[in-house]
Amino acid sequence: MMKTSDFHFDLPEDLIAQKPCAERGQDRLLCMNRSTGAVSDHRFAEIVDLIPSDSIMVFNDSRVRRARVYATADSSGNRCEFLLVSPVIDMHSLSASSRSTVASVWKVMVKNAKRHRSGRTYTFEDGTTARIISGPTGESATTEFRYLEFSRPIGDSWLDSHGHMPLPPYIRREDELEDADRYQTVYSQKTGSVAAPTAGLHYTPEILSALDARGIKRVSVTLHVGLGTFLPVRTEHIEEHRMHEESYDISEESAAIIEQAKRNGQPVLAVGTTSIRTLESAWNEEERKLMTGDRSTSIFMYPGYRFKVVDHVFTNFHTPESTLLMLVSAFAGRENILAAYRHAVEKRYRFFSYGDSMLIL
Repeated sequence: MMKTSDFHFDLPEDLIAQKPCAERGQDRLLCMNRSTGAVSDHRFAEIVDLIPSDSIMVFNDSRVRRARVYATADSSGNRCEFLLVSPVIDMHSLSASSRSTVASVWKVMVKNAKRHRSGRTYTFEDGTTARIISGPTGESATTEFRYLEFSRPIGDSWLDSHGHMPLPPYIRREDELEDADRYQTVYSQKTGSVAAPTAGLHYTPEILSALDARGIKRVSVTLHVGLGTFLPVRTEHIEEHRMHEESYDISEESAAIIEQAKRNGQPVLAVGTTSIRTLESAWNEEERKLMTGDRSTSIFMYPGYRFKVVDHVFTNFHTPESTLLMLVSAFAGRENILAAYRHAVEKRYRFFSYGDSMLIL
């Protein structure tokens, strides 16, 4: 069994990017050969020439919801922060419809969750009120999540007015006006994520046009990024960790293009770990096809996993001991990845959501 500590690396705090680079697309790019582990240093714009021209690039078109909201606790008067993870449609299964953006009950993440017991009430800045209600047995007692029932249906229009961009906790500042643009990909379409599919943040319309000019095919899938991908692994052995579910959707058109590429032997390049999770979750090995439509996944990929769809990966640099680091280690080898990360630290690459990028071929 592999230990969580096997995926630790030393990262100076000053390499954790607190803001995006001055201009989108001006980040650095580390290119790695997954077979040999060899690395080379580039500017992100060079990706247009590094990607094999017959590649099929798969982008996640999910859009980040302004999911961080603040309220006053009626019992204490203290300010509370909630992260609205997903709307709850069916209180028996507590399954959120990926197509619904309006609900009176939301699954939320809250700091110091043990203090937020069932029945506690809160008031938001516009006068909307809410109370904690019980979820299914066991889940409502977890350390992070609660179920919040609002006095009115809450949707993205309300969140656009009263919510904040859900920047990750390692960005140690409040969200700013700039983040409303820079924490979204330029090709985002479908709102539903509580964290950006950050690999896509590097791409500009100009870079996408340059890829098109080279004849590189681009297709979209949708995976609404939840918090399961980012929650820490608390088990000593990684095999004992369990991921939270995330909803995804693949259209018939995108599936047909990707399936044809696999038949033709064309490389499939996943932009971001969310695209990897979508493709690998949806693949039916027996029929050699992708399952289309709205589905959900709790797939956890770590060394030993055999990739069935993805041939190349474009991604950001990930946090130590995280499921994302384990995923890319499964793809390119743990020693290769850790050696590449040591190189990135030595060369002072910027890490995490607003940081630099990595291409694994």
